[in-house]
Amino acid sequence: MSATISYARDIVAWAAEQARLIREQRFDELDLEHIADEIEDVGKSEQRELASRMAVLITHLLKWYYQPALRSSSWEGSIREQRKRIGFALSRTPSLKVSLDDPEWLNDAWSDGLIKALSETGLGDLPEEPIWTTEEMLKPGWLPN
Repeated sequence: MSATISYARDIVAWAAEQARLIREQRFDELDLEHIADEIEDVGKSEQRELASRMAVLITHLLKWYYQPALRSSSWEGSIREQRKRIGFALSRTPSLKVSLDDPEWLNDAWSDGLIKALSETGLGDLPEEPIWTTEEMLKPGWLPN
């Protein structure tokens, strides 16, 4: 390989060089192992973003349900925003829909949302397992009452 920029030293410059080599069809000079790693990371990044948005949604749904006296337009706005962003992610990357049907993925997102809700509310008795379906949580306008 005759690529001159080190992946470990400067990933941004490395990526620009790899793109240039591809455009110039200099395929024998590509850093294929690191390119494969980066392509895999793109998918993982999209999955992490979806899980993060779902965890925030779960946090606000838990707060909404377990602290009715503190309900606010801010919480409701956050719930709407997370649903919208999740919808965008799913429309841009339809293969992510598989995650929504994966009980392990939902449990992980629930756990992350639960931890955040516990720290924000001070409540001690929030459910450790999902009490709503993914479909319910993503349904526009649905709020747990």
